[in-house]
Amino acid sequence: MPPPTLQTRTRLSEVRYEIRGELARRARELEAQGRTLIKLNIGNPGAFGFRAPEHLQRAIADHIASTDPYTHQQGLPEAREAIAAFHKQQRGTPNASPERVFIGNGVSELIDISLRALLNPGDEVLLPSPDYPLWSAATILNDGRPVYYRCDEANGFLPDPDQIESLVSPRTRAIVLINPNNPTGANYPRALLERIVAIAAKHRLLLMADEIYDGILYDDNSFQPLAPLAGDLPCLSFGGLSKVHRACGWRVGWAVLSGDPLASGDYHHAMDLLGALRLCANVPGQFAIEQALHGSDTIGELVRPGGRLYETRKALVESCDASEHLSLVAPAGALYGFPAIVGDAAHGLDDHAFALEMLEEENVLIVPGSSFNVPYRNHFRVTLLPEAPMLREVFARIDRVLSRRAASAGQRAAVA
Repeated sequence: MPPPTLQTRTRLSEVRYEIRGELARRARELEAQGRTLIKLNIGNPGAFGFRAPEHLQRAIADHIASTDPYTHQQGLPEAREAIAAFHKQQRGTPNASPERVFIGNGVSELIDISLRALLNPGDEVLLPSPDYPLWSAATILNDGRPVYYRCDEANGFLPDPDQIESLVSPRTRAIVLINPNNPTGANYPRALLERIVAIAAKHRLLLMADEIYDGILYDDNSFQPLAPLAGDLPCLSFGGLSKVHRACGWRVGWAVLSGDPLASGDYHHAMDLLGALRLCANVPGQFAIEQALHGSDTIGELVRPGGRLYETRKALVESCDASEHLSLVAPAGALYGFPAIVGDAAHGLDDHAFALEMLEEENVLIVPGSSFNVPYRNHFRVTLLPEAPMLREVFARIDRVLSRRAASAGQRAAVA
């Protein structure tokens, strides 16, 4: 008699995370067979030859003898002081103090902790669609309910505040903003953020600002942090070393709780308790935080004309413009493009099947757009981390597959 099947959590069936899901598993199988793949599924700078800045590496090396013990559950005191000073002096974050800074094993861990501290079963969180799917997953797995506000392509993937407010219910606890946005690259202007702050104030909601791409902006775009606009409203601002500082593997992220301390005292204590349960975050990486925030800038040269990220973004825009099968809202920031497949090539398209075809036939791993919790199936995400010539080659392969699809659709239409 076979042993009983080990049951898993029911709500896991609601979680989408194709960034490292079925397609990524198939990619590993193909690599084991000797295939060489171009993997554009994750914003992982080190996999494309980027290195964390040398002065950050030195900061860790210089303090490595001090990294053996646990530190405070909210993080190294000197690292929290550096984060608070950055937010107070350079961002104008109200009531920023080391006591209200939480350092985690990447922003990913802090997203989970922050929602676990907030949600009771059935509570709702307003999330963008498309979203970064960890936000949806963490809401679901902490017994909450994600409620999506649309970020329409026709509006440059910016949300509509009126639609956001129409979704507020007695169970709504928070509004999540991802700015600059993953996967679309949208950059939210001040006037839009002010309207969202007003909604949060009216309905007494926590603002949660995922700002991990805050230094990655192109052309004349500038970043507007949310916390200064929120004033006394409770606001949790997330940042880290993974993207701007190209140090994903160090797993260093932080969250800064701003606004009136009296209004968020219980929430602060809940975050502190949950942090204590996992003892502390990775200690060595925390010694790089002060240099990252107060040392020399190393991202600016990459996003200016001639810089590597700028030129790869240019290759993305030009490749999509040259294709009759693709439409793109040019990303204003972050590390991704989110093109739409249009015309005959989009007829009957299933984005997961298309991504699998790209993997099996063209050796390219992309992420289906539906992985980002959208109701449509004609988008995909690529990262901007390869060199520009490689991305142009990727889009030549994409166009080849889409041309075949368009020709087949045309033949079917002619027969019909």
